[in-house]
Amino acid sequence: MQAHELFEILVRENADMLLAYLRAVVRDATAADDLFQETMLTAWRRLPDYDKTRPFGPWLRGIAARTVMAWRRQRAKSFALCDEEILEHLSARCETIQKQPGDTWDQKLEGLRDCVDKLPDRYRDVIQLRYAEELSPESLADRLEITGETLKKRLQRGRARLLECLERKLKWDAPEAGASMSLS
Repeated sequence: MQAHELFEILVRENADMLLAYLRAVVRDATAADDLFQETMLTAWRRLPDYDKTRPFGPWLRGIAARTVMAWRRQRAKSFALCDEEILEHLSARCETIQKQPGDTWDQKLEGLRDCVDKLPDRYRDVIQLRYAEELSPESLADRLEITGETLKKRLQRGRARLLECLERKLKWDAPEAGASMSLS
C-alpha cells in the first residue's frame, strides 16, 4: 500500500474525532477548520515519521495540540480554553472514546443526541444553546434571564447527566476521580 493510500484511510477514520477535538479546544469553527487543515498538512509531511505499530489518532492529536499551541502563542490571549492540561485531558477522553469496541463516531454522536434529548428542559436548553449554538455564557444568561451562577450550575449538572447517560448507553469507563474539567 502506498503512503498516500494509507494516509487517506487513516485520515478518514480519524478526521471527525480530530475536528471535534479542535472545536472543543478553540471554539471558533473557522479557526478550528484552519487548524485542522494545518494539522493534516503537517501530518502528511511527517507521515514517514509515523510509527505504524502505534495508533494514528493520538499521533494526529499530538500534531494538532502542537499546532494549537503555536496558534495560541501567535494570538496571545485571544481565547481562554487552551492550556496544556486541557489539551491532554481532551486527548485522553478522545482516546477513551475511540477505543470503544464496535461503536462508530456517528453512533456515538447519535448516543449523545439521544442523551441531550432526555435531559430535563432546564439542562437541555443551556447545553444546546451553549454548545450547539455556541452562545457565550454572558449571552446565554441574558437570553435565559438567569444569573451567571445559575447558568454555571445548570451547565455543570447538565454535563454530569450527559456523562452518566453516555456511560450507560455506550458502556464507557467513568473518568478518574478529580479528572473532571470545566470546559465552560
